[in-house]
Amino acid sequence: MQERIPEWEGEGGSLNETPEKGLTGTVNQIEWAKQIKPQVNAEFDRVKTALETAAAKQSGQDRMNTQAMIAILEDKRAEVMAHEEAGYFIHDWQEIRDQVRQSIMNDDRYKAIKAVSSTPEMLLATRDQN
Repeated sequence: MQERIPEWEGEGGSLNETPEKGLTGTVNQIEWAKQIKPQVNAEFDRVKTALETAAAKQSGQDRMNTQAMIAILEDKRAEVMAHEEAGYFIHDWQEIRDQVRQSIMNDDRYKAIKAVSSTPEMLLATRDQN
């Protein structure tokens, strides 16, 4: 029995009794998620910087639309970072692709902006390729 415990724990079988920073899951999952979370936050920062750069070059309604997109981005960041399940970060964010852009584009507020202007879509499409 004692020989199987290290193998079981190595596969992520032991639950952490005192989750750090609200993360729940196995000890291994929490450690993995703690490595992923800063990368996720950095991706939100990258997209925010791109949008802020674009907004600085805009005026009028285009600038207001881009600032609204930044607000949506910050709401999405708070939503994502509030997740307490380590498995969420491992499953959904282990490989960062275009999750941030997709989360904005799926937001109803973004869809309302897009309905009156093509600028937001163009911003997200070009900035995501950096």
